[in-house]
Amino acid sequence: MNRGWVYEDRVSQSEITLLDYYAQRYQHSTRAEWLDRIRSGAISINNIPNPDPDTVLQRGQVLNYHRAPWIEPEVSFEIATLYEDDQLLILDKPSGLPVLPGGGFLENTLWGWLRREYQTPPVPIHRLGRGTSGVIVLAKTEEARSSLSKQLRDRKIQKRYCALAMGMPELDQFTINARIGKVAYPQLGYLYAATDTGKEAISNCIVLERNRIPDATLLEVTIPTGRPHQIRIHLAFAGYPLLGDPLYGMGGIAINHSSIPSDCGYLLHSYEVCLNHPTQAKSLTVQSPPPELLSPSKIR
Repeated sequence: MNRGWVYEDRVSQSEITLLDYYAQRYQHSTRAEWLDRIRSGAISINNIPNPDPDTVLQRGQVLNYHRAPWIEPEVSFEIATLYEDDQLLILDKPSGLPVLPGGGFLENTLWGWLRREYQTPPVPIHRLGRGTSGVIVLAKTEEARSSLSKQLRDRKIQKRYCALAMGMPELDQFTINARIGKVAYPQLGYLYAATDTGKEAISNCIVLERNRIPDATLLEVTIPTGRPHQIRIHLAFAGYPLLGDPLYGMGGIAINHSSIPSDCGYLLHSYEVCLNHPTQAKSLTVQSPPPELLSPSKIR
């Protein structure tokens, strides 16, 4: 069992009651469950405890929900070190392990493992979805974090993935260019999906093997941009959703309102990252061998 957590919100709209705020914004719990939490003293307004559920909120107020300790889902901590020096740490993350806390996970995360293993934990400079395995890059110093973050912004870091997608693309190579942004979602308030109001996102796809299993194609995907869940959303948008994806379907939108982005089941592996070392005049290419079902006879 973990130690519990405090979730902080800042109110952005006025004339809504405390109970309505939580019941409408966080629909993973019922209205009755939120009422019980408020009445039990688990929620405060501007650090003032035991508010009335019918308190009308004002813009700028700070809400704290004190979640009691809970038992987290089991995860694999079979984490391999692919590269390490005084500036960088590059790891091989197993599928099923979240990078950061969220979605019912707090200590059973890569961040929790880093805090236990390192006196000064290295900081991830990009994310992998919980169900995505493979290469993840972390910075050990502020100098490294600054350099790597700039390389990401300037699209100087190349990330290659292997993905098993439904369907048979006609072209051997194709590019997906569809904006990704937040859309309303009842379970969480919002999630990321394909939307015209989102930010630019580009995915370059190469067919590695058709019929890797019946009616499924093994793809190499590189992403110059790095939007949340980009490959899952883009392949679904193009008509080739990841095999086993419980959330994103045709069009790059959520198709199952009982699922959340951290649900696993899809096959996606970060197998190669190329970057410039933040303090040394050299480039680095780090690879993680894909699992068997994502391993073609030849990877480019």
